Amino acid sequence: MLTLRKSGDRGYADHGWLKSFHSFSFAGYHDPAHMGFGNLRVINEDRIAAGTGFGAHGHRDMEIISYVLSGELSHEDDMGNVARIVPGDVQRMSAGTGVVHSERNQAPGQETHFFQIWLLPSRSGIAPGYAQKRFEDADKRGRLCLVLSPDGAQGSVQVHADARLWAGLFDGDERHHAALPAGRKCYVHLVRGSLQINGTTLTSGDAALLENEPHLTLDAGVGAEVLVFDLAA
Repeated sequence: MLTLRKSGDRGYADHGWLKSFHSFSFAGYHDPAHMGFGNLRVINEDRIAAGTGFGAHGHRDMEIISYVLSGELSHEDDMGNVARIVPGDVQRMSAGTGVVHSERNQAPGQETHFFQIWLLPSRSGIAPGYAQKRFEDADKRGRLCLVLSPDGAQGSVQVHADARLWAGLFDGDERHHAALPAGRKCYVHLVRGSLQINGTTLTSGDAALLENEPHLTLDAGVGAEVLVFDLAA
C-alpha cells in the first residue's frame, strides 16, 4: 500500500526568523494521525534567516540528522564539537543520555534551507556522539546512495537506530528499481523537483508512505532530489 502525503498537508509554523514545515506532530502542530512512521519521528523542513538560529537547547535519547539543501548550518555542542554543515554533508548527533547544542545560520545575507530528521534509537541511555560525512552529487546521480545506516555500510554515517537512509538525484531516463524487504516500512520524501514513486507522481515536499509493497521504483524525475528511508515496522 502506498499512501501519498501532500506537501500542503504538513504542519507549518512561521516564527519570522524560522519558517518550518512539519511532516509529523511537532511543537505547536499536533495531528494524532501523523505522530511518526515506524521509528521515524520527525522530518522538519526548516528555513532559517541569516544571523539567526536555535540557541543552546537540550535533547535526550534521539538520533538527530541534519541534511542541508542551501546555505550553511553552524553547529556547537557540549561534547566540544564545532562544525559547519553545507549541502552534501550528512550530520548525525546521538543525544543519548543528554546533549546541549545550538544551530545557527552564520552565512551573511543568505537563508539556510535544511531538513532536521529524528529517529528513535534502538536503545536508550547510550553515550552522546557526533558524526559528519560528505556525499558528492556524483554519488547520488541516477541512483540511491546510502548515507546513513546502523553499521556504517558503504561509507555511510553510522546511526544508533534500526533505520537506513538513501539520497538520490534523478532526471529524465534515470531510474531506480529494487525489492523492498518484507516486514519493514519505507518512507520516501521528495526534497525538490518531481518524481514518480511506483507510478505515483510526487512534487517538492510530498512524501510516499509504503507498507507491504514488494518493490520501489523511482523514475520520470525532473530536477528531483529524494530521501528514502528503510524503517522498523
